[in-house]
Amino acid sequence: MTSNATNPFLIADSGNHHLSRVLLIAFNTIALILAIFSITNAFYPLVSELQRNIIHFIGFAALAVMYYPLHVVNYRWRSQWLDLMLGLGMVVAAAWFMGIEDQVYVRQSAQEAMFSTLDWVFAVILLLGTLELTRRTTGWVIPILIVLSVSYISWLGELLPGVFRFAGLSPETVLFRSIYGDDALFGSIASISSTYVFLFIIFGAFLLRSGAGDFVVDLARGIAGRFIGGPGWVAVIASGLTGTISGSAVANTASTGVITIPLMQRAGFPSKFAAGVEASASTGGQIMPPIMGAGAFVMASYTLIPYEHIVAVAFLPAILYFLSVAMFVRIEAKKQGLKPVSEANVKPLSQTLKDQGASFIIPIVVLITLLIKGYTPTYAAVIGIMTIIAASWLTKTKMGLSACLEALINGSKNMVMMGVLLCAVGLIVNVISTTGIGNTFSLMISSWADGNLLVAIVLVALASLILGMGLPVTAAYIVLATLSAPALTAMMLDSQLVQMIADGALPESVAPLLMLADPSIASAISAPMPIAEAQTLFDSVPEELRFMLRDQAVDPTVAQTALLSAHMIVFWLSQDSNVTPPVCLASFTAATIAKTPPMATGFESWKLAKGMYIMPVLFAYTPFLSGDWVASLLIFTFGCFGVYALAAAMQGAMERRIGWIYRALLAACGVAMLWPNDIARIVGLAAFVVLFILQFRLGQKPSLT
Repeated sequence: MTSNATNPFLIADSGNHHLSRVLLIAFNTIALILAIFSITNAFYPLVSELQRNIIHFIGFAALAVMYYPLHVVNYRWRSQWLDLMLGLGMVVAAAWFMGIEDQVYVRQSAQEAMFSTLDWVFAVILLLGTLELTRRTTGWVIPILIVLSVSYISWLGELLPGVFRFAGLSPETVLFRSIYGDDALFGSIASISSTYVFLFIIFGAFLLRSGAGDFVVDLARGIAGRFIGGPGWVAVIASGLTGTISGSAVANTASTGVITIPLMQRAGFPSKFAAGVEASASTGGQIMPPIMGAGAFVMASYTLIPYEHIVAVAFLPAILYFLSVAMFVRIEAKKQGLKPVSEANVKPLSQTLKDQGASFIIPIVVLITLLIKGYTPTYAAVIGIMTIIAASWLTKTKMGLSACLEALINGSKNMVMMGVLLCAVGLIVNVISTTGIGNTFSLMISSWADGNLLVAIVLVALASLILGMGLPVTAAYIVLATLSAPALTAMMLDSQLVQMIADGALPESVAPLLMLADPSIASAISAPMPIAEAQTLFDSVPEELRFMLRDQAVDPTVAQTALLSAHMIVFWLSQDSNVTPPVCLASFTAATIAKTPPMATGFESWKLAKGMYIMPVLFAYTPFLSGDWVASLLIFTFGCFGVYALAAAMQGAMERRIGWIYRALLAACGVAMLWPNDIARIVGLAAFVVLFILQFRLGQKPSLT
């Protein structure tokens, strides 16, 4: 894969100056038109959904050919005519299928062959070109998965034994579903890409062009300089705020790390720790509302839960994650005996807010307000872009016409990889939905976990780590959510049903269903019983009846919370590949800046990002995402103390260094405060307070060694 760092037509001393200028003009023109078209279409739909998605794909296919050329040597673009032919072929082929859509449906209704020989030629060009562009932008994994998926649905499934056997579809049916299907190349995932994702990427580009990126770093430096380990806090705060702009862990690390990592090193933090803090904090950018990368939009589409509800309930878990990283920073500062550092050339907060605050604060407030008021994310994003332009005139970085054009072009440029990827992933999702293999995989997870939700989460975490080695985070989430979220949802709902049986709270309306399974079950559940007995009774209910029980016995609000929790578990675990060896791009990026060993930095960031694994467990066993703010705040409060106790146990320090016995006690307190039981939480908190006070009574020596 060619890095965009070697993009030939953006390099001034490229070998062919004339051609480079031509390509630069062509790239910027296409990028500008694509951005303007998407913004305009959000307000005034100009074309149908399929046509919009195809135009979206055509634009980014053309940009990807130029941005990721086939072969670059010494900044000279080789095979350029081959690339241009590929781009032209992709554009013509995609446009062709937009033009023959009505004819295909007419032929289908007339029971004729849907595709002519010329249609097949363009189909081969389109699908092979999609594989090649996906390989260039994301590597080999996605193309291989696409080939396996299409092979499975056409001929490979017939050769497999057992539950994975699938009677192959005809080549014509496969082609039709791959192009015109609801979950195909131009289907639902492409719709998410062409609307929500692209508009919010443009929104982020406008924020950066307005000076919001500098404001974020200056604000973080102004706030965090007052604390012990302040430079580390700068990394956490800056990465959290930058996450509202970019939603990319690697981009966050590269942009803020060049400032924060040297700051931490000068303050006395070990270089490996400094790089780990930046990588783990930057990973949180993709879980930080209101943008949350592209995952929130995909999640809203999959679950049919309003986007504004998703980002609202995701706020406290995201804050808790960033606090967990900040706790590691404070504990390490105490462990190293560091003191607050007064940085030179740091603007006062009042000056920072006056110079650039309006260009960041006003648009974000407007965006969140519109979402809360119930406006669609696309409408909110476009109004947010307009607000950025207006707010910039209250700062020193006023956005005129040239600045707006630059932001539009940068928005398209930042979307190139995602635009190609999300359309291509539709080919995989199409196979999963067509064959029902997702349900099979979910049943396998349930079987392997043997009803244990924690084991199921561990299995999903392992799968996400393996997928994350070769897939971008968004693609890993899409694949995993399709395969495993139904299993997690069912297991959470089943635990609710078991509790209802134990409490004798099953509604009378489900008695006929239980009578179908076993009349003795219906009579046995009329009174409360021990939880173990309730579990035994539920296990005797056939699987096919459990589906109906979940629908009829569980309150719809509880069912929605379980569905959202399952998807959020998968979404959070999909982020771990950024900081988990052996492939952890955010950690490797931070290691490059800090000049530390990449793999050692990866393990350090993996340790600091433990909140990435704690939160999914809270989602599964507590009502953290229920929308009940009293319950959520209670979980958040105990979670803060629990995570701090666990961080202290792992780092071997709290307010000063501690011994192994003390660390074991703190670990027990941390687990108790995170346990889904009020008594356990209170006991854990009381014990933690005693241990915290005891540190000061024992003096400077390590205690309980």
